[in-house]
Amino acid sequence: MKLTRRQFEALVLAELEALPEAFRQALQNIAIIIEDWPDRATRREFGVRRRDELFGAYLGTPLPERDADQGTVLPDKICVYQRPLENFCSSQEMLREQVRITLLHEIGHYFGLDEERLAELGYE
Repeated sequence: MKLTRRQFEALVLAELEALPEAFRQALQNIAIIIEDWPDRATRREFGVRRRDELFGAYLGTPLPERDADQGTVLPDKICVYQRPLENFCSSQEMLREQVRITLLHEIGHYFGLDEERLAELGYE
């Protein structure tokens, strides 16, 4: 399932907009970035060998770990990797669902949830 970058961006935006309003408003100082593939440094950081195994990454300091005196900082980032998602999915509906799960998984990290808790919630 291959999309143009513009089509993929529209899909990601639609999934973000489908989140409950209160949830979206809680996302502060965070950028959603779309990239084709995770780079080697990111894969190494997350212990992933193959570039098609990582669908998304949260890069930043989770809210519960932030210091009140942190001051103004660059935004945290959630990277969504288009090509691994497309290669994994066999239909538009499957891609939409996997993008939603990926976004919720990475947003969960932003809110301080670990891999175990995200798996319990079904966002693995």
